[in-house]
Amino acid sequence: MADAMAPERVVAAARGWLGTPYRHQASLRGAGADCLGLVRGLWRELVGPEPETPPPYARSWAEDGAPDLLAQAAGRWLIPASPGEIAAGDVLLFRLKPGGPPRHAGVACGPDRMIHAYDGHGVVETPIAPAWRRRLAARFRFPASSFDI
Repeated sequence: MADAMAPERVVAAARGWLGTPYRHQASLRGAGADCLGLVRGLWRELVGPEPETPPPYARSWAEDGAPDLLAQAAGRWLIPASPGEIAAGDVLLFRLKPGGPPRHAGVACGPDRMIHAYDGHGVVETPIAPAWRRRLAARFRFPASSFDI
């Protein structure tokens, strides 16, 4: 299995996105990003060119019966986090509806805080409240880039 990116690098890079406005399907630091765009932008900063281009997606894609594209892509390119508590650098996937597919993503700054993008707020650092913890579907880590090995 590949080595994971150093958590402090992931958190520092994610904090560089704070204040980026929310823009559906965007992924450009300072100009606009949604939650997936934040993770995509961090991949480009930390790992390298994106390994695949996401298909267009509606704001309500997971509610429209679309396949579980977010978790499938994460499983292809990110490293599953070992069991345990949320840790700095984790890529977090959340379900918004019980039993539904994950359709929101964020990056943990530690066990109790995350950076994520959402409509009306942009990219922000917030507590991981109990409501978010109940919706946590999966945790992953960024792989180390070839420059780190």
